[in-house]
Amino acid sequence: MTIQNELKGKRGVAILHDPLLNKGTSFTETERDALGLRGLLPPKITSQAQQVEKILSNIRRKATDLDKYTYLVSLQERNAALFYRVVMDNLSEMMPIIYTPTVGQACQKYALIFRRPQGLFISSNDRGRIKELLGNWPHTDVRMIVVTDGERILGLGDLGSCGMGIPVGKLSLYTACAGLPPEQCLPVMLDVGTNNQALRDDPLYIGLAQERLRGPAYDELVEEFVTAVHEIFPKACIQFEDFGNTNAFRMLRKYRDRVCTFNDDIQGTAGVVLSGLYSSLRLTGGKLADKTFLFLGAGEAGVGICNLIVQALVAEGVSEAAARAQCWLVDSHGLVTKSRTDLAEHKLPYAHDHAPMPDLLAAVEAIKPWALIGVSGQAASFTEPVVKAMARVNARPLVFALSNPTSKAECTAEEAYTWTEGRAIFASGSPFAPVTLNGTTHVSGQGNNSYIFPGVGLGVLASESTRVTDEMFFVAAKTLASLVTEEDLAMGRVYPDLQRIREVSAKIAVAVAEVVFARKLTSMPHPADIASYVLAQMYQPEYEQYV
Repeated sequence: MTIQNELKGKRGVAILHDPLLNKGTSFTETERDALGLRGLLPPKITSQAQQVEKILSNIRRKATDLDKYTYLVSLQERNAALFYRVVMDNLSEMMPIIYTPTVGQACQKYALIFRRPQGLFISSNDRGRIKELLGNWPHTDVRMIVVTDGERILGLGDLGSCGMGIPVGKLSLYTACAGLPPEQCLPVMLDVGTNNQALRDDPLYIGLAQERLRGPAYDELVEEFVTAVHEIFPKACIQFEDFGNTNAFRMLRKYRDRVCTFNDDIQGTAGVVLSGLYSSLRLTGGKLADKTFLFLGAGEAGVGICNLIVQALVAEGVSEAAARAQCWLVDSHGLVTKSRTDLAEHKLPYAHDHAPMPDLLAAVEAIKPWALIGVSGQAASFTEPVVKAMARVNARPLVFALSNPTSKAECTAEEAYTWTEGRAIFASGSPFAPVTLNGTTHVSGQGNNSYIFPGVGLGVLASESTRVTDEMFFVAAKTLASLVTEEDLAMGRVYPDLQRIREVSAKIAVAVAEVVFARKLTSMPHPADIASYVLAQMYQPEYEQYV
């Protein structure tokens, strides 16, 4: 951010009300005089470190995680640098507050806690003037947009406009985890209504209290949005987030070869799971090409993970048909097989010849998978018989309970370790505390997309790529797995320590940028030292001297 450009003649209260400019009590005597701040602040000048100490003290006194979330959002709205300093220096503590699992509660209560707009609300009533609405955003160099229509928020379902907490949270992680400048980030809610009757009946609901828009009218709205973004913010990447299955797959197919876009639920989730599988091989032995994978959940995440696993297996010399045959899906009607006539299009590539299996336990006993991966949003669906069945056919069973928030996890860390006598390799979407069993402490990995999408986004933006490809998520997964240490594995964790996330994101960004240059997806010249160049692009939440 160029401070002088952002100031643009602002003085006094206008500066204090701009979160990108405000330093609170850290403004110097010289700045207070030159910028008309004298008298608007208490006389004592404090350092950012002192401010951080006060913020942490206030947060830790809050009674609930939702109270902490609300406090942090308020801080973000008034002082962005201080917010990111607090989050980045205390990531393991703050990330579960600003994102999963607390963001799920925040979305459910969003109408009550909403204070100031942190992004754009574009409704179906705005058709014909979306370009105008984008022009209302105060920052002109937007590079990363996260957009949702609120239909499938985490495992919570249709939350309509209350789903705005997800784009806001995702973009906070882009900055905290990968250093995307906050002024280049734009959260967007496409409000097309909601089929959640409770929300429509709630007089405090902040969105359109009508049934969801469907069909051509919906597609026309999305088309207008994508076209307007390309015109107003030509260097922007659009991340589709938490759309319903049908629209998510359609939108990805429609736009991925036309604009710079991806779907984190389909592609980002796939990257983080594939990375966890690579890391797990270091504990179980063997090759990915020899393994079988069973998924509970056959929507965006499940099919997206299968697609990337297939790409990985093909890279190891497996034919595409054989690779697909190693991936099995279980949905709400049982095992996905060719004999079923009720399958959506995205499930068909993974419908195999097999006798019908009515439930997950039967599927585990029949398929005998190496890895059981939950992306169903169905809490407690990895029951004790299911997990024990996995333990019977694997010395080290992989149990990935990835549904968010924590309340939707297919099983807990304690359950997975207890039911397998400590032999499970466990990962979850939201964090679980370490589990001590028979004198051994197990620290599970958090298989959260935040290990993948920030680094991919940084690589795409740093290289000014015109597209986002599956290959980028493949190299991101390989890079992430390579950063897991022997110490991580020894405690049972198949992902790096979360406090290393900026290092992780930077290395993923370099790998992604190399793909961009190799595939000629940019007109930008290749930097002499791509790693140094990427690091130089990363935002640091430090106060600048204004005068």
